[in-house]
Amino acid sequence: MLNLVKLAAIAATGLFPAMSAWAVPFQNGSFETGPNPGGFSTLAAGNTNITGWTVGGVNIDYIGTHWQPADGSRSIDLNGGGAGSIFQTFDTIIGANYQVIFALAGNPDGGPAIKTGTVSAANSTQNFSFDVTGDSRSNMGWVDTTFHFQAVAASTTLTFASTITGFFGPALDNVRVNVRVDAVPEPITLSLLGAGLAGIGLVRRRRA
Repeated sequence: MLNLVKLAAIAATGLFPAMSAWAVPFQNGSFETGPNPGGFSTLAAGNTNITGWTVGGVNIDYIGTHWQPADGSRSIDLNGGGAGSIFQTFDTIIGANYQVIFALAGNPDGGPAIKTGTVSAANSTQNFSFDVTGDSRSNMGWVDTTFHFQAVAASTTLTFASTITGFFGPALDNVRVNVRVDAVPEPITLSLLGAGLAGIGLVRRRRA
């Protein structure tokens, strides 16, 4: 049987038209698509101006030129005037394992020095923290942080939330979501393999 590395290579050829959820339709991980925030703009709970994302908690700041982004030209402060959150729901494969990588920093304009928050999806939650000591708007000190979850439904909501009060919260940018092909459950592996072989046969018949 094909190993998972070969399976991933087959998936990359697009031979799984019936398994479109395999290509995770996660969008706008660097928050580049949305209204121009200028320096920054405060978005209230329920706001959906940032494409693909919804604001929760108290509010957040949508950051433009106020400080150095990790990727592109925009990022998020998870505290606007208080502890906020931001979340996105996207297609997932039940039982599959996912890796989330995100750039983490903190608002250096005020305390506390240690910015804390949580990232959660499905039945998994992980705490994170960032120390802004020595950082500045021009040198934010972004670091990549990793989170894993296993999907329990055909769609999953990924949430980032601040756990501190005040105006100066954790900073977020460059969110990436990937299926962990090294940890796909066997039934899914077999179904994908069958779909891939069927696709190869179809391509051969068409060429013939």
